[in-house]
Amino acid sequence: MAQDKSPGLDAAYALKTPDDNRALYAGWAETYDETFAAAMDFLMPGHVVRIFSDLGGAGPVLDAGAGTGQVAAAFDAQGLRDIDAVDLSPEMLDVARGKGLYRHRLVADLTQPLPLESGIYNGVVSSGTFTHGHVGPEALDELMRVAAPGALFVLTVKTEHFEERGFDAKFSGFGEAIRDFKKFSLPIYGPAAQGPHRSDEGLVVSFRKV
Repeated sequence: MAQDKSPGLDAAYALKTPDDNRALYAGWAETYDETFAAAMDFLMPGHVVRIFSDLGGAGPVLDAGAGTGQVAAAFDAQGLRDIDAVDLSPEMLDVARGKGLYRHRLVADLTQPLPLESGIYNGVVSSGTFTHGHVGPEALDELMRVAAPGALFVLTVKTEHFEERGFDAKFSGFGEAIRDFKKFSLPIYGPAAQGPHRSDEGLVVSFRKV
């Protein structure tokens, strides 16, 4: 049997720049669902969708850092389909396009101004984007801009980044611009996961834009 040459979690955690991200996911897109999401029993997309649903979230929804559409697939099972995707990797979004789960797909850097109108989304979700070598709290301002008043946010944040990368300070800095802030610590991977990260936990934060 040929050895699997797909990139892995350690390679993703070692990323430093947007160009690093583009290069890694260009080569990983076609096998990402099998070699990572399925192989590691990745739970975060399901956590995001469950919490969004439990808190009464509604579309239209922006999936920030959508990748191959793991979050949209979980939404689809619940019948919510007015979802748009934004991701840095065109190759990952090409895989998502093949699943037919998004209304629109936008290749863009979340740390830069987005070519989207203000206040057009009733929900903003993200799974696996605010993590090692990916996106920091600077992206939250643009996500707030494109969200409508009352929009529900449900985002995953790598646990050790919450304070180290300034997410805690960023959310506190929003002050009265957000309400109903909640933070959940949940397992990132299910029982089928193997390797040193199999017991990792991550944070899911939720809040509404005022």
